[in-house]
Amino acid sequence: MKGGQYIFGSLVDLDEILCSISKYFMILAFVRIKVNLAMPSVLHHLLFLMILVPSSAVAQTNGTIAVGASLTATDSATPWLSLSGDFAFGFQQLGKSDLFLLSIWYHKIPEQTITWYANGDNPAPGGSKVELTADRGLVLTDPQGELTVISDPVVGSVAYGTMMDTGNFVLANPASESLWESYNHATDTILPSQTLEVGGVLSSRLTETNFSRGRFQLNFVANGNVELATVNVPGVYKNEPYYSNGMKAGSDSTTYQLVFNRSSYIYISGNNNQNFALSQGELSSGLDFYHRATLNFDGTFIHYRRPKTTLGNESWSALWSIPDNICVRSFVSAGSGACGYNRICRLNIDHRPECECPRPFTLRDPNDDYSSCVPDFIQSCQNGQEPAESLYDFYAVTNIDWPTSDYELLQPYDDDKCKASCLHDCMCAVAISGGNRCWKKKLPLSNGRVDNTLNKKAFIKTKKSNSPSQNPGSSSPSRKNQDTVILLVSVFLGSSAFINFVLLGVIFLGFVLIYNNKLTRNRKGESGLERNLRCFTYRELLHATNGFKEELGRGSFGIVYKGVVEMGSSSLVAVKKLERIQDGDNEFKTEVNVIGQTHHKNLVRLLGFCDEGAHRMLVYEFMSNGNLAGFLFGELKLSWEQRSQIAIGIARGLFYLHDECSNQIIHCDVKPQNILLDDYYNARISDFGLAKLLRMDQSETHTAIRGTKGYVAPEWFRNMPITVKADVYSFGVLLLEIICSRRNVDMEIGEDKAILTYWAYDCYLEGTTDALVEDDMDAISDQKKLRRFLMVAIWCIQEDPYLRPTMKKVLLMLEGIVEVTAPPSPSPFSTIRRN
Repeated sequence: MKGGQYIFGSLVDLDEILCSISKYFMILAFVRIKVNLAMPSVLHHLLFLMILVPSSAVAQTNGTIAVGASLTATDSATPWLSLSGDFAFGFQQLGKSDLFLLSIWYHKIPEQTITWYANGDNPAPGGSKVELTADRGLVLTDPQGELTVISDPVVGSVAYGTMMDTGNFVLANPASESLWESYNHATDTILPSQTLEVGGVLSSRLTETNFSRGRFQLNFVANGNVELATVNVPGVYKNEPYYSNGMKAGSDSTTYQLVFNRSSYIYISGNNNQNFALSQGELSSGLDFYHRATLNFDGTFIHYRRPKTTLGNESWSALWSIPDNICVRSFVSAGSGACGYNRICRLNIDHRPECECPRPFTLRDPNDDYSSCVPDFIQSCQNGQEPAESLYDFYAVTNIDWPTSDYELLQPYDDDKCKASCLHDCMCAVAISGGNRCWKKKLPLSNGRVDNTLNKKAFIKTKKSNSPSQNPGSSSPSRKNQDTVILLVSVFLGSSAFINFVLLGVIFLGFVLIYNNKLTRNRKGESGLERNLRCFTYRELLHATNGFKEELGRGSFGIVYKGVVEMGSSSLVAVKKLERIQDGDNEFKTEVNVIGQTHHKNLVRLLGFCDEGAHRMLVYEFMSNGNLAGFLFGELKLSWEQRSQIAIGIARGLFYLHDECSNQIIHCDVKPQNILLDDYYNARISDFGLAKLLRMDQSETHTAIRGTKGYVAPEWFRNMPITVKADVYSFGVLLLEIICSRRNVDMEIGEDKAILTYWAYDCYLEGTTDALVEDDMDAISDQKKLRRFLMVAIWCIQEDPYLRPTMKKVLLMLEGIVEVTAPPSPSPFSTIRRN
């Protein structure tokens, strides 16, 4: 038994003993107060009974489960709790399905956090039962009577089980000796007081909600190294490690343990009395915080902490993680890498990977964000009549590479020669150009990643939309139609009159069906609403929001309410009730469809709409962390690194709206309230395109000006053409607020600092940029990035829109790819140019 001892015939951890003693004294004090010291003999009797209480009574109150006890898999089943109630053992329902996971989880916190599970690859159907037996321990029985022994093997007779306050479920014999522990069969998580012996393994789940064995594995090996590697599922072959902590092997007699102690330190311990720290712990932190270390489904091993209180917006936060950059560290000779084949890995602010499909690739499994991508076309190597220039083009991106997919290196080759070589090579899918070298790559592409240090360009081959068939040997549609007509005529002429009559009837019926099908498709096309958006009725959204009860926020376009809708499973949504949109607005559906076709990780996704009578509503995905304003201007502050990544995320989203959408979208109201944050604090732009839904005379100010005071570009007031540069100005103001964590206009902090745009430029000229971030030591120590971001912001807020950079250049400057030159004064006294 690890970290425990045996008292009064029951297996009790030291923490549980102290907790129990504390609770007994609290009970005694409470009773003494209630009786007002009038019955001291009662207190003596209570204390005497507590000391002499038989073990059977303890088993009913300290998390002990008797042989013969059972649990049934239902949505209302009561689990077996530990003494403090911190941990629970039982069935967790998987979404809205009728499948259940036998697991251990934190019982007192609202978010479901599972620390151990038994049947991830084979969830139990509803009605299954787990029973504690004397001969085999925990036995799972499904409704058809098929048995699965969970606690295999158990050597000896089981007397009872105990759900410990440490999160360990233990089976003990009559002598209170441990026969089986969940700690010794870890899944993807270890907890304080838990150790991994040499040969110990953690396996990730497949996805956040799919507990099948995943693609990543942590191994603790004989030389004391912690290794992370990918596994080629559904097989068990493990690729070479993408992370190792680099322990130097000790003597042959040295044995090691990976220890997660009660002070929340994670370290490697050798029998030679040498310890090697991995994760920094916190003394006495177990009193106020829960701790866990989990191998996530995306391949990162993270030490998390969470306040035990459930007040406010407490959640799990990362204290330490490995590797530092999985997108780069996962580069190994075999396997797909962190994100799957044909994908790009980008590191987010939590040091976890974000995976993207580049053009022209699409996600193989839309329900799995970490599945591989498949190409939209595969080039044929058959000789054709059409030149390659008329068939294919290239999509160019910077600082992206798939380093393990090379099959040919050419040099000296510049960008044009590199593209031309790939264009005329039927095996070439991507060409990487840089340093006068050209790397040609074939499918599948592996270990894709974003790396700003590469200084390379990637040219991804795409098929032109108007190109003829790429396989000249295949029959054209017109030829196939001709063959079909010839066949029908031949059959018709060679048949009897009766058969001809039947054939005519079949042909007529076929034409009717084809016509109706086309008519239906045309009607759908006329609506402008493709299958990627769902049309909700007003009654559906009324029910989903519980009568529009919980308000999330208000804006110039209407009020936003929290709701729950069924879209395969129950999903939280944000329902925006649009105001002042009149009936008969023929542009509404068309514009909604334009917004619905935008898909980017830094945009809030539109899920559906309602267009019923006077009711016009938009249904968006729900963002759990609210808007950016709450973190910039409220008490909860974001770190400098988080703010930096949020700024870059906003820039990426605006660049997509301006340059990469099929229809260019000018946001017109870029401000912190319209930047939402998802579970991982990634920036997600909201309300983009809503300006297109309202006519100019329907704006909040009843003028042609769109936007919010303090963020509006000067050209709105000067009767100048409004372009995407208006968004660039608003982004510049927002970037200054992100840098300084304060509002653009704040009259309470002194006249010289009241207007942030003026004060920021003064600080830039005087070289006192530290004053902008005050006591933010992370920002102060990162002077290079701080000054770069400040200069970019000043370029963005130039009064002359012609001086402002495009969002593409803004993004490149923020990422350090393009050098930022010294900006001029944002408010020159010169006349602004006009067309």
